[in-house]
Amino acid sequence: MKKTFALTHPKLQPARLVDAIKHEIRKYLARERRKAVPADKDYWTFDCRFGASEVEAKPMFTSEINQHIDAAAAQQWPQFYIEILARACNHKPRPDSDTE
Repeated sequence: MKKTFALTHPKLQPARLVDAIKHEIRKYLARERRKAVPADKDYWTFDCRFGASEVEAKPMFTSEINQHIDAAAAQQWPQFYIEILARACNHKPRPDSDTE
C-alpha cells in the first residue's frame, strides 16, 4: 500500500476521518497477513514509511502507525503519505540455552 491520505474533509469531523483511515490500514494489514506465506518462509513482516509526502517519508515500525497518524492530526497536516509493503521472513533461530 502506497497512499496519500487527506486529513481534511468538508463533511467529516477530523476525529472520524482519522478513525476511518486507521480502520482502512488495519484492514489492509489483516488482509496481507491472511495471504499464504511462501513455502520457505515463516511469517509476513511489513516495511513501513510515513511522512507529510512521499519524498519526506521516514521508515518506522508497524506498531507506530497509529502514533504517527495521531501526531499528524494533532499538528493539523493537510495530508500524509504512508507506505506499507509486505515481506515474507523467517524467524531467527533461538540461541541454545543448554550451556550453563
